Amino acid sequence: MHTIDPLNDRRWDDLVSWHPRSSAFHQRGWLAALKLTYGYEPFVLTSTPEWKPLEDGLLLCRVASWITGTRAVSLPFTDHCEPLLNAASDEHKFASWLQRECDRQRWKYVELRPLSWHEESCNQLSCSQSYCLHTLDLTKPLEEVFRTFHKDSIQRRIRRAEGEGLGYETGYSGQLLDEFYGLLLKTRRRHRLPPQPQAWFRNLVACLGDKVEIRIARLGNIPIAALFSLRHRTTVIYKYGCSDENFHRFGAMPFLFWKLIAEGKARGAQQIDFGRSDSEQQTLITFKERFGAKSSTLTYLRYPAVKLSNAAPGWGARAFRKVISLLPDAVLPLVGRVLYKHAG
Repeated sequence: MHTIDPLNDRRWDDLVSWHPRSSAFHQRGWLAALKLTYGYEPFVLTSTPEWKPLEDGLLLCRVASWITGTRAVSLPFTDHCEPLLNAASDEHKFASWLQRECDRQRWKYVELRPLSWHEESCNQLSCSQSYCLHTLDLTKPLEEVFRTFHKDSIQRRIRRAEGEGLGYETGYSGQLLDEFYGLLLKTRRRHRLPPQPQAWFRNLVACLGDKVEIRIARLGNIPIAALFSLRHRTTVIYKYGCSDENFHRFGAMPFLFWKLIAEGKARGAQQIDFGRSDSEQQTLITFKERFGAKSSTLTYLRYPAVKLSNAAPGWGARAFRKVISLLPDAVLPLVGRVLYKHAG
C-alpha cells in the first residue's frame, strides 16, 4: 500500500476525471479549500506504485484537534465520499491498512463515508452513523420531472414565486457570495447553530471556480433565499441553502430548487444530489421527497467500533443549541470560526 498527496500528485486528478464513482468532493479544489480553511491534511491510500498511473485511491483527511482528538476522515464536511476502487481492488486490504495505521498513529478513529461498501469489510470497519440520502433522477423529460413534484407544496409555490416576479441571479461573484452568507447567518441563527466561517465559502469559490454555483432569489432589491451547489460531470450537488423566514410565503426556496433542476438538466446533468438528512429532520426529508427525490440509507463506517447511531442529537447537542440561541448576532461568526475546525 502507498500514500500520496492529492494536492501535489497529478495522477489523482486523472483518476478523478475518469473514475465512475468520483464526485465533486474528490476534486482538488474541494481538498484545497479544506486545507486552506481548516488546516486539514488530505492523503490518498492506493495500491498503485508511484511510477504507474493511479488505478485506485481511498481519499482521507487527517484532522488534528486538541479538543476532539486526531483522526482520519473521508471526508470532513462532506456528506459522502466514495472510495475510488475497482474490481481488482481489495477492500479488505484497504481496511486492514487503516486499522493498523490508526493503532500505530494513535488516532482516535478512522471514519469512512461511502455510498457503498461490501458487507464482509464491515467486519473490520463497524457501522457508526446512519442518514437519509436523497437523489433526483433527471434522465426523464423536464415536464415529467415537474409533474412528480407535490402539487400544493412545490408546484403551486413555484408558480407563486414566478407570479410574484421574484428576481433571480446565478453565478459565483463576490456580491452573490456576500448575499448568500448574509442569508446563511439568519438561517443558522434560526436553527440555533453557529455559521460556517465565511472564509470556507470564499475558499470554495476561489479553488473550485465555475464548478460552484450560487443562486439568489430577490424581492425587489432584497435577497430572500439562496442555494449553494457544486457540479461534477453529470451530477449537481445541492450543498447549502438559506433564506429569510420573513419572506417564506413567496415560495423562493422551491423556486430556486426548480431553477437548479431545470438549468442542471439543460447542461446535461442526469442527477441532483439533495444531500444527507438526519433521521430527526423529518420536515427536511419531507421537503426533499416532495420534489420526487428518492431516499436511500447512507451509513458511515468507523474503526474502532462504535455503537450504531441514527445521528439524532443527544442532551449535549441540545444544550449547545440553547447556548447558541442566547448569543448575540455579532458573536456567532466568531464561534463558527473557532469551532468548525475541531468538528470535521
